Amino acid sequence: MKRIVITTMTALAFFASAVAQNQNERVPAKGFAMFSAEDTFHPYEFTRHAIGDNDIQIEILYAGICHSDLHAAWDEQQEQGLHAAYPMIPGHEIAGRVAKVGKNVTKFKVGDLAGVGCMVNACGHCSSCEMHKEQFCEKGTTFTYNSRDIYHDGEMAMGGYSDNIVVSENFAIKIPANADLKRVAPLLCAGVTTWSPIHFSNVKKGDKVAVAGYGGLGHMAVQYLVDLGADVTVFDRTEEKRADAARMGATRYVNVNNPEEMKGLRNTFDFIISTIPANYEPIQYVAMLKMGGEMAIVGLPDKSTLNIANMAFLSQRKVYGSLIGGIKETQEMLDYSVAHDIYPEVEIIKADASEIDKAWRNVADGKVKFRYVIDMSTIK
Repeated sequence: MKRIVITTMTALAFFASAVAQNQNERVPAKGFAMFSAEDTFHPYEFTRHAIGDNDIQIEILYAGICHSDLHAAWDEQQEQGLHAAYPMIPGHEIAGRVAKVGKNVTKFKVGDLAGVGCMVNACGHCSSCEMHKEQFCEKGTTFTYNSRDIYHDGEMAMGGYSDNIVVSENFAIKIPANADLKRVAPLLCAGVTTWSPIHFSNVKKGDKVAVAGYGGLGHMAVQYLVDLGADVTVFDRTEEKRADAARMGATRYVNVNNPEEMKGLRNTFDFIISTIPANYEPIQYVAMLKMGGEMAIVGLPDKSTLNIANMAFLSQRKVYGSLIGGIKETQEMLDYSVAHDIYPEVEIIKADASEIDKAWRNVADGKVKFRYVIDMSTIK
């Protein structure tokens, strides 16, 4: 009997040692990477940091393609002080299923649906983090890709165009079980990016509002604004989306390339959200604000100007930038979106390098309505 007990205890000790060892092992992953700004996508195998006590590993099922992925991988954000590091695996719109959990995790269990947005870590203790604005962490935010992870030995974060991700439970978003999972991923960027300024500016029923740029971000903004009961005008540069805007509840569509449609719009709007990712002149939209009106800029063109002298003649109109949203706000947005059946319109593509390249060309040329989502379950 004594020998059996000793043998059992020895086996348990060995098992515990093996588990501890496994917890310290890096996690193998595969995805699609670019190796230069002029490159196309290539299959790429790499490893993620080990699953810590407070971490979860998510099997990525869907990854959205955001226009900012293109800016980052093509190294077009140098004027903003952002530089590309290669190899780069883009993707900060991630939806999947929890595959493993660390021993201290309480927010998730294996099998739960979970998502990751634009960031994967922050200090959690500075004034910004305590305000639930982790994207402005004073010690340093680790964004989901092309970002040095100071919380894991300075390794470069790799994004969602891959088969799995390891992240702190504090930076994972709970996805309701009844969510339409294939359409959830873009909410974690496009959703919260538009939701946040709409609520910051306290848009309410009956307000006259405008959405400049009717793509992945813009069509989310339209849905939230219509849901609030606002009177929504859409600005875009093509006729192809006019019917879509009306279908989503916009009362007016303006083709900015038609001078006649651009007439008579000064002093019209209480709120404007600009989602335009290409170079443009924001002042033409500022002039459309009523006195006391607000314009939120969430699009990221590589170059743009806002003439200060012109602003002086457009007094008492407010212009501000907005960067995604904190984790708490992202969770609130997702819960609200699912409850109100607000989702992006998506086109699902296979997890294939040539398919992703083609999708990127269409995004760059403005030929997508409205969001591409990669089905990562098809990766080979």
